[in-house]
Amino acid sequence: MTGEKELHKIVIVGGGAGGLELASSLGRKLGRNNKAEITLVDASYTHIWKPLLHEVAAGSFAEADEIEYLAQAHRCHFQFRLGRMEGLDRENKAIFVSPTVTKNGDEIIPKRVFNYDTLVISVGSVSNIFNVSGVNEHCLFLDTPYQAYRFQKRLVERYIRTHTKDQSKNKCLSIAIIGAGATGVELSAELLDVKKQFSMYGLDDITVKVTIIDTATRLLPALSEKLALAVHKQLLKLGVELRLGQQVVGVTEKGVRLKNGDIVLADIKVWAAGIKGPDWLADLDGLDVNRINQLVVKQTLETTEDSDIFAMGDCAACPWPGHDRTVPPRAQAAHQQASTLAKTLINRVQGTHETIDYVYRDYGSLVALGRHSTVGSLMGNLMGSVSVGGLIARLVYLSLYKMHQIAIHGYFRTAMLTLSNLFRRSTHARIKMH
Repeated sequence: MTGEKELHKIVIVGGGAGGLELASSLGRKLGRNNKAEITLVDASYTHIWKPLLHEVAAGSFAEADEIEYLAQAHRCHFQFRLGRMEGLDRENKAIFVSPTVTKNGDEIIPKRVFNYDTLVISVGSVSNIFNVSGVNEHCLFLDTPYQAYRFQKRLVERYIRTHTKDQSKNKCLSIAIIGAGATGVELSAELLDVKKQFSMYGLDDITVKVTIIDTATRLLPALSEKLALAVHKQLLKLGVELRLGQQVVGVTEKGVRLKNGDIVLADIKVWAAGIKGPDWLADLDGLDVNRINQLVVKQTLETTEDSDIFAMGDCAACPWPGHDRTVPPRAQAAHQQASTLAKTLINRVQGTHETIDYVYRDYGSLVALGRHSTVGSLMGNLMGSVSVGGLIARLVYLSLYKMHQIAIHGYFRTAMLTLSNLFRRSTHARIKMH
């Protein structure tokens, strides 16, 4: 219609924990009533909550929890566009999305340009290999669902190969995890839990040896010493070998080389030693980044160089008032940032342009050690820091995921998904065997 005002275009790049929550919220509040045009761009077809990728890698993840972006977009009144952002033109307010190709190199979707009025970058993080030789060639990563599924397939293949080809009585599958943060710790426990399931299915003649290697002198260096000590004791009880205070200088096909000259032999090597922003963020039309490629943002989550571009989640270096570091890269931070930014963007569309400062609220840290145990600490205004463990900690850990599901699906659909997963367990294997 002639003279009709064009809708405000909000483009969100990255459908992770924060990006999908933001797109769903804005779609319901703005897209449903044609108050704005909301577009989510992601290189994958589906979404998995990143803290669950260690379960995907071990094969214990419930595939019913995987979310189809196209279906979610239809339900929540936003658009989904498949593709990977590769460039930015701030002057013309446009992003460039690279072509989408098949495994054989056939082009499905050509290179495209999307215009925006407001841009939100929420592309998460990738592994930081610190220029260690051999990592890219010989290590697996858990940055994306694709990488996690690749690990799971490699794990099953190694189990079957060891079971059928090794005729010795002492069959052993060795796994080295480089990185003693939450990803490495949770993966190690999950792998030992899955070993029991493999044994139930007939692969009971294999010993699994899991080793965690890290330069840090203790587990979970970003969390409290009390929590780290509790996890340390649990892992030793499970049989995990800990090589702490050991610097990795190289990775080969056979194992991991340490600075002291030792070689940790391993059939499977996993790199989980640190994160950084994707490399392409470092050259994004003048936007400011820190030393690990995170976009530097203000308290409002606006990038320092452009008030029409926001960043959140692991790819953003957000101030943390009262602390000498930025907001830690955690799922709870992305969840909080999505809620805050939704209010700011709604104000912007409505014409008030009032920006809301994001203040990180640390509700504590929880580490799930497979089905064996969950330990952590909860933060509260009245009680301060309280250590929790066992069933209480497990329930709190699960509640964090439920909060994410509620933000995306709402209460009713989340309840139905929870019930369907309970019924599913009675008819499906607990682990994926292919």
